[in-house]
Amino acid sequence: MMIRKAKIEDIKQIQELINSFAKKELMLPRSLNDLYENIRDFWVAQDDGKIIGCCALHICWDDLAEIKALAVAKNKQKKGIGKELVSSCMQEAKGLGAKKLFVLTYRPDYFKKFGFKKIKNADLPHKIWAECINCCKFPHCQEIAMSRQL
Repeated sequence: MMIRKAKIEDIKQIQELINSFAKKELMLPRSLNDLYENIRDFWVAQDDGKIIGCCALHICWDDLAEIKALAVAKNKQKKGIGKELVSSCMQEAKGLGAKKLFVLTYRPDYFKKFGFKKIKNADLPHKIWAECINCCKFPHCQEIAMSRQL
């Protein structure tokens, strides 16, 4: 298994992985257009030529970055792949000079392991919500906002 930055050829597998969880209401769906436009944000876990996990780091503003779209294939969970993907995003964020990370998640207990703490959604800058306005779940989203300092 290898963790690396995503390539164009990975996008359809990334979408398939993310949207398999989105169909179960476990994460938000992603369009091919969104994934291609944001390919540089994505890290992937690859095993035997297949994408088995993904996670994205999105720079939002000044010193603020978001970790998003974390997904690991059901049959590959509980093996540390998600941890490696999140850690890769956190290291990249530090390298880019981000000082604060946040997530919007349905799984807050998972992100507590990385030092994230629950915050009020209103504590995030308004710029963050530009993406939310276009979401099918807006304004009734159940995602929990969490943040941590780097």
